[in-house]
Amino acid sequence: MSDAPASSEATLTPAEKAKLAAAKKAEAAKKAGPVGKPLVDNGDGTITDPNTGYMWKKTDAWLDMKKFYTWADHRQYVDWVNKNKDKFGGYDNWRIPTKAEALTLFDKTGVKSLVDKNGTSYPIDSIFAPGGASNTWISECSDAKIVRLDLKIGVDTDYPGADVWSSMRLIRKEGEAPPAKAGAPAPKAETAKPAETPAEQSAAVPVAAKPKAEGGAPKPIPRKDFSSEERAAMLKRAKAHAAEVKARKG
Repeated sequence: MSDAPASSEATLTPAEKAKLAAAKKAEAAKKAGPVGKPLVDNGDGTITDPNTGYMWKKTDAWLDMKKFYTWADHRQYVDWVNKNKDKFGGYDNWRIPTKAEALTLFDKTGVKSLVDKNGTSYPIDSIFAPGGASNTWISECSDAKIVRLDLKIGVDTDYPGADVWSSMRLIRKEGEAPPAKAGAPAPKAETAKPAETPAEQSAAVPVAAKPKAEGGAPKPIPRKDFSSEERAAMLKRAKAHAAEVKARKG
């Protein structure tokens, strides 16, 4: 009796086996379905995630403005959204997300899918408006370190220069204060005043105001620190003056 025919998988190359394993894993994830409660469309341009408490704008910067933004000017869009809060649930504390917050949109199961502006599907919930961009600025970005998150693959990428453009998906949380507007000066931190030197302390002692005569002109301040020689000379002059006055009167 001949042996049973070998399984078709046994004849696959390592690359084909890896591809088949990945396909099986993806299929299992699809059957399992997304984890957690479904997102909620609030009907006012906002979407709530009941699993995290986050609220997202339904549209991104590309859908709203038909343009991308550099990191240097991304606040223009954030300010525009908060200024026009009546269009977006009436809230004025929208901001860009952190990397961790943005990754809650990324569906690792492969079940969720949304079409971007180029007609390409990427794994975020289709409850969001289609036709937007699949990237977003995140708060880990700074003038010194340009970082953009790609929602197609769920990876953030560092860029060597500032000439990088991106869309934005904005988030808000209940109770958060509105972000500072673009161009607003940052509040200055209070610094401790250095201790004064003895010379500065003596200079800080208020000097008595000079007495003023009628008309506002200052009067001379009489001296009180005459030496014994000065006192003797003044007494001598006073006696001579008195004798002169007496002689004139006869």
